[in-house]
Amino acid sequence: MKIAVIGTGYVGLVSGTCFAETGNTVTCVDINEAKINKLNSGKLPIYEPGLEKLFLRNQKEGRLHFTTSLIEGIADAKIIMLALPTPPGEDGSADLKYILGVADDLGKIISEYVVIIDKSTVPVGTAEKVHAALAKNAKVDFDVVSNPEFLREGVAVEDFMKPDRVVIGTTSERAKKIINDLYLPFVRQGNPLIYMDEKSAELTKYAANSFLATKITFMNEIAQLCERFGADVDMVRRGLGSDARIGKRFLFPGIGYGGSCFPKDVQALAKSSAEVNYEFKILDAVMEINEKQKLHLIPKIKAYFNNDLKGKKIAIWGLAFKPNTDDIREAPALIIIDALLNEGAVITAYDPEAMNNVKELVGDKINFAERQYDTLADADALVIATEWSEFRTPDFDNMISLMKNKVIFDGRNLFDLNKMEELGFHYESVGRRPIKQ
Repeated sequence: MKIAVIGTGYVGLVSGTCFAETGNTVTCVDINEAKINKLNSGKLPIYEPGLEKLFLRNQKEGRLHFTTSLIEGIADAKIIMLALPTPPGEDGSADLKYILGVADDLGKIISEYVVIIDKSTVPVGTAEKVHAALAKNAKVDFDVVSNPEFLREGVAVEDFMKPDRVVIGTTSERAKKIINDLYLPFVRQGNPLIYMDEKSAELTKYAANSFLATKITFMNEIAQLCERFGADVDMVRRGLGSDARIGKRFLFPGIGYGGSCFPKDVQALAKSSAEVNYEFKILDAVMEINEKQKLHLIPKIKAYFNNDLKGKKIAIWGLAFKPNTDDIREAPALIIIDALLNEGAVITAYDPEAMNNVKELVGDKINFAERQYDTLADADALVIATEWSEFRTPDFDNMISLMKNKVIFDGRNLFDLNKMEELGFHYESVGRRPIKQ
């Protein structure tokens, strides 16, 4: 099948590459000429485990192409997938200008029946708006389908190739047949294609992300109580997660969620609710609590240094909003960096993938280390902001030899409390008893 993917961001690249992997011919379109040139030269603009191998293989096999020409990109395509950004506006609503702008252009150039898929996360009612934008100029039949993505950064290729479910919003039987052919290779093990109307599909994506964000936030609130009662959040989490009605996932406390999805989607659903005169109080609380949680470590750090951080050398491990990605959008590490800089601290940071992105954002306000242990030379304290696997079992003897003080503030609860006590660290984490030396 010939597929056009409009937009070469995270969702567009993963989707286009994985569709090519199952034998489709895919052309990805983007107005960013520099990005398209980079892709055509065999270089990915994002880091995502497993993507590069598929990307290079399908490019070599002639199934994956890139262009800046919309007309060239959609030629003979049976499916045109819109994977365009929907950034939040000042009021929190999703900005649809890119999607509707492309829809308007497509209406002028499609020459035969085609299925238009909204792959971007969009507010309820967007499919109708896209249909209207196309219909203004289109002289052929078409269908607009809502097909939200549920990709987790860091495991997106696996999520796409072996999805838990595929949600399809359409009432068109003609479109359903084409969508079935498209997704059959991905659901051969029996995971469902779930068909519903377009509005329900659009709401499903927002509901899923908002529920998971709420689950994380609830656990962070429990962690706050644990610190005040002297309970251990790890034990509470195990007891809670063993309940089949609740489940084990998304119950790890920390310094808040970030990334491109949860913050934007929670905000957008709250805004959409307000537009239909409903106050979604839970989501308002989730957003407020999450912003506070990103600063959870700062009072602990200030208290340890008697509210005087001026000139203190702080090492930071982790800059991405989560491991296995270079994405720093809404990353808690950025909030921590700003707070520490405002207190006069000197920061040296390390992240396996995200440092270049942070350099573009903060410039020379902080120092960057080539290796994780290089951050620790004469450091007064270490702050852990992202749970990369390589941080979980470090060389503690090396750390002790490098650091000025054996002090760790762990925003991701990576280390065992008893081990920290045995090694003589001052160790403070989230929702667990502090080890004070």
